[in-house]
This record gives sequence, C-alpha cells and structure tokens, in this order.
Amino acid sequence: MPTPDGSVSSPSAPTTSGRQASPRPGVPAPGLKAVDKETTAGIAFGIGAYGLWGLLPLYFFALQPAGAVEIVANRVVWSLIFCTLLITVTRSWRAIAGAFRDRSVFATLAIAAVLIAINWLTYTYGVTTGQAVEASLGYFINPLVSVLLGVFVLKEKLRPLQWAAVGIGFIAVGVLTASYGKLPWIALTLAVSFGLYGFVKKRVGPKVDAVTSLSVETMVLAPLAAATMVWLGVSGVATLASEGPGHFWLLVASGVITAVPLLFFGASARRLPMTTIGLLQYFAPVLQFIVALVVFREAMTLDRWIGFGVVWLALLVLTVDMLRTTRKNSVARKLARTS
Repeated sequence: MPTPDGSVSSPSAPTTSGRQASPRPGVPAPGLKAVDKETTAGIAFGIGAYGLWGLLPLYFFALQPAGAVEIVANRVVWSLIFCTLLITVTRSWRAIAGAFRDRSVFATLAIAAVLIAINWLTYTYGVTTGQAVEASLGYFINPLVSVLLGVFVLKEKLRPLQWAAVGIGFIAVGVLTASYGKLPWIALTLAVSFGLYGFVKKRVGPKVDAVTSLSVETMVLAPLAAATMVWLGVSGVATLASEGPGHFWLLVASGVITAVPLLFFGASARRLPMTTIGLLQYFAPVLQFIVALVVFREAMTLDRWIGFGVVWLALLVLTVDMLRTTRKNSVARKLARTS
C-alpha cells in the first residue's frame, strides 16, 4: 500500500507459524508492483494532461480566422455538450444535482467559472494575437502567485527560500516590464486568474469530482457563451459555419480538447504525490514557449531572455525548497512511525 510519503509498505502473506513471509530474492512484492504501475500510469496521465495544455497554442492557431471570443464561446458550449454525454454514460447526474443543491459548492464553482473564463479569454487572446511567449510566461510565474496567495489569503509563513523565489520573481517582472515597455498584463492576468482558480477549486475539491466541477462551471457560463455565439452569427463575424466543414469540426472538437486533459489531470493527481504534480506542471509552459519560438517565430530579444532567465531562476529556487521540504517531512513521518 502507498504510504503518505509515497513509500511502499505492503503486507506479506503470513506463514503457518504466524510470522510474515519474506519475499524471495529478486521477486518484487505484489504491493510494490501495484504501486509501480500506479506511479507509471500517474506520470503518463500527467504528461498527457500537461502535454495537451502545452500544445494548445497549435490548436488555436489552426482555428484562424476565429477570434478569442468566438473560440472561448464555442469551447464552453461544446464542453458542456461533451460533459452532458459523459455524465449520462457514467450515470453521474446525482452528483450534478447535489452540487446545485449545496449553495456553498455551487457558489464556489460559479466563482471558479468566472475565473477560468477570464483565464481562457486572456490566454486565447494572447496566442491569437502573436503573444504566445508572454502567455507562456503567465504559467511560469503561476507557482509564485500561489505562494503569495498562501501568504495573503491563508496567512501562511514563508520559508527563506520561498521568500527568495518571490523576490526574484518581482525582479523578473521588473526586467520584463522594461523589455516590453509595458507591464506584461497578459502574463500577470493569466497567473493571477489561474492561481485564484486553483485556490477556489482546492476549497471545493473534496466535495466534487473533476467532471462534475467542469460540468457545473460550463453550465454557469453556457447561457452567456450561447448568446455570444448567436450575436456573432447575427453580426456576420462568426466563422463556425463559414470556413468549411474542417473548421466547423475543429471548433466542435473544443469540447473534447477542453475536457480530456482535465480528466487526465484528475487521474494523475489521484496517483501521484503533489511534489511530482508540482514538477510536471512546468511541462506545459515549456512546450508553449517552444511552440511560440519554433512554430510561431515570435521574437525574443536579449533583455527578454534575461527576464525569462530570472523567472526560471525563481522557479528553480522554489523547486529546491519544495523538494527539501518534502524530503524532511518524509523523514519525519518515517521516524514517527518507527518511534
């Protein structure tokens, strides 16, 4: 069985004398095999989730000439249809009804819906207007925002390395502001909105699963999204039905493309410790950054490289602190069990 620190303690079969039988040399215990399979599956699901999120700019690029507003409106509506089918197949309507009956859960998910809509709009706008590099920056600095939320909202005390990472992060924002000639508002909006979204979802996480959460959030946003699609159609600027069947089905696929990585993430989070999830999360902005440079050919001046380098230094410091703290907690738990 996996223990809280991620190690394995699997009970062996008792012998006829009542003692525990030791596994034969070279033959792994059954529990260890199970944990290895779960860990491997968790990492695969995690890479799948963050890999799909990292390659999302390519999808938005393929949706041209659709703009950010139309893409997000379609994303909400088709995600809701996909979730409705999924809930029907899994017979999970009772969970949806429970989320709507619980006022605190519904209110929290409604706030999450607004935050993720802001995040989606900002990110899609950044990618579709040639600012994918800055968009990737938002997800690089998101862990620093999460640390600040812990200080100002949860009143947590930061460790020295966390303070150092936050300080370096502020320096990076200053360098990038000078480089861009303006505050990198796309990156900051993405980091703050997603940081708040994660904080809100964590509050309601134990009460609803990923599919229920996404379904309620899209139900909250669906009326406005549907009205937006109608308005764009009446105005003659909608591309859903005017750019051929390929474009139509690409937009319809936004429902699956939105839901699948979220389901992968949920499957990964159930199998892996938060430390591993924390390290995997850098996979998405790295891919986004590479796509922006290699595929979209966005410019990176020397001062921007310096700014990103300072951000990566802050993330390195934060990661070292996270690994050290996890190791200390693991040792402390092992000592507590043996004492």
